[in-house]
Amino acid sequence: MKRILITIILCFFGMAVFAQDMSYYLSDYMRVDGSVADRLLILEMVRDEGITGIGEFYHDALKYMYVSMPDVKNTSDEDIVERSAVIICQGLGAEKYTDAAPELWQTVDYFDVAGAVANQGYAMQAALIALGQVNGKEFLPYIIQRLNQYNRQLFRDEAKSRIQMAVVGCISAIEALKDISGYKPVFYVYTGLAGSYDPDVRQVASNALPNIVDDPGDVISEIILDVTNDPYIKNVAWNEMLRTKAPDSSKAKVALTAIAASWSFATSDKSNQAILGEMRKSAIDIIRQYGAADDIAYDYLDRAYLNAYNSSEPDYAEIMLTLNALAALKTDRAVGLLLKYLREIHDRRRYGLWVEKERRLFQWLISCLEFTETKSADVRMLLSTIQRSADYTPFEQGLARNALAKLQ
Repeated sequence: MKRILITIILCFFGMAVFAQDMSYYLSDYMRVDGSVADRLLILEMVRDEGITGIGEFYHDALKYMYVSMPDVKNTSDEDIVERSAVIICQGLGAEKYTDAAPELWQTVDYFDVAGAVANQGYAMQAALIALGQVNGKEFLPYIIQRLNQYNRQLFRDEAKSRIQMAVVGCISAIEALKDISGYKPVFYVYTGLAGSYDPDVRQVASNALPNIVDDPGDVISEIILDVTNDPYIKNVAWNEMLRTKAPDSSKAKVALTAIAASWSFATSDKSNQAILGEMRKSAIDIIRQYGAADDIAYDYLDRAYLNAYNSSEPDYAEIMLTLNALAALKTDRAVGLLLKYLREIHDRRRYGLWVEKERRLFQWLISCLEFTETKSADVRMLLSTIQRSADYTPFEQGLARNALAKLQ
């Protein structure tokens, strides 16, 4: 009956009596003789009316909820209080009521799923989401700390659903607050290794990562270089970098980190070796696309070529990617490496060390040098020597002749 009466009053007087209506709601909510169930009913009425601009009402309601905690007598009351907290937190978040941030964190702490108060995690999640919506940046370090704690836990099945409610709340807050300091713990949720989260929770983390920060290059590099992370984690981090909005220069810089890490992680496991190899090849191709972020890139490309070439089972894919990267760079140093490799192949041809591997490399190197459009006299001299040498087939001489014509 009370609900019907309040609704009629609102409809009759309209927004002109807005302040009086909320004052009535609040005074009724704070009645000394009111029960937790009465207060929940009032909150539900306010929510269902869809009234806006009432952040102060929700704030006062949340503060009074803690004042009236002695009224909670049993588990049924605890459930009602949690439902009330959810409504209040959602209201504060919708209103973006920044002044309520301290009380929202108090709610996170009170309804902590790992704490003493029995609850289902709904209130904690709602409070965390609201903290992001009200821009509660001062509480971001505590949110990150909680998420790190959950990531380190091996929780029992009966606690898993409640923990994951809190985890999703933490992710939502970090995503809304957009601070790079929260990137790493969300990433570890995404990998699925932290706490063995369910696929849907991992997907929430995956969706949030690009929205936290445009360029997480420094954090991604830390993850890739972390010696405690296995190749799977390193490769996931590298691929995550590729889908960010980071500038090309930042991706090229992290590519160098990925290449270095692919060699520094010692493993005899074939699967891990394959993962590291794929990460390295992907990073080499990024150098081709975005350039060399540092001169050490040339040392890495040289090492990649030599390792792949001198292997008992040459990795032609890595060799080709490396040569293509050098050709695309078109710098004097890149041309110098390509010339060095062609000279080595030329020496092998002259001394009879010429098999399928050398044939392939000869063609690739000629093509790559042609692509650089180099003006190097040393390159032209070697090509001129090859086109006249009887050590080569007419087809091979023709490749050198055509490249020389284009470079001249």
